[in-house]
Amino acid sequence: MDGTLAALTLVFGLWDMADNHCPTGCLAQSETQGYTALSAGAVFLNEDQIANEIYLRRDTRRKFGPFQATYGLSVTDEGSVWVGAGPSYTLPLNSDSVFVQLHTMAGLYLQGDGPDLGGPVEFRSGVEIGFVATNGLRFGLSYDHRSNADLYSDNPGLETVQFRVAMPF
Repeated sequence: MDGTLAALTLVFGLWDMADNHCPTGCLAQSETQGYTALSAGAVFLNEDQIANEIYLRRDTRRKFGPFQATYGLSVTDEGSVWVGAGPSYTLPLNSDSVFVQLHTMAGLYLQGDGPDLGGPVEFRSGVEIGFVATNGLRFGLSYDHRSNADLYSDNPGLETVQFRVAMPF
C-alpha cells in the first residue's frame, strides 16, 4: 500500500471543509468529542505476519476544520516502537452510530528486534470502520500502513490490522 490512505484523508477532509467549515473559517479551531483508544492486532511485512502490536491512541478534543488532532504510540512484541501525531478525519454514517475514520500521522520508529524500515522517520496512515455504542464507546476494525514515503533507499512498509476500543473523555 502506498500513500492512498493518506491521500483519502486529505481529499475527504478538504471536501468536508469546503462544504461545512469554510463559511465560519476553513481551519477554524473548535472542540469535539475526544477519545482514548486501545488497539491490539497483527503486524504484516510482505503479507507475512511478523509481530503482534498494542497501540494507544488519543483523538484530542481539538479540531481544525474537519481535522481532529491525533497522536499515538505503538509497541510490538518484538520491541519495535512507533510514536507519532497528525490529523484524523471522521465521517459519520447511519445517524452517527456507524463511522469511518481516516488518519495520517508522521512519526518516529525504533526498530528493536523488528524489521529495518529504512530509517527512523515513518508515516502511518489508515482507515477504521466502527460503531458507537449507546454509552459512547467506539468499537472498530482498523487497517493501517507504515512506511517512510521513500525518504530512504529502503522502504519495505508494514501493514497492521487491529481491533480498537475507544472511550470518550
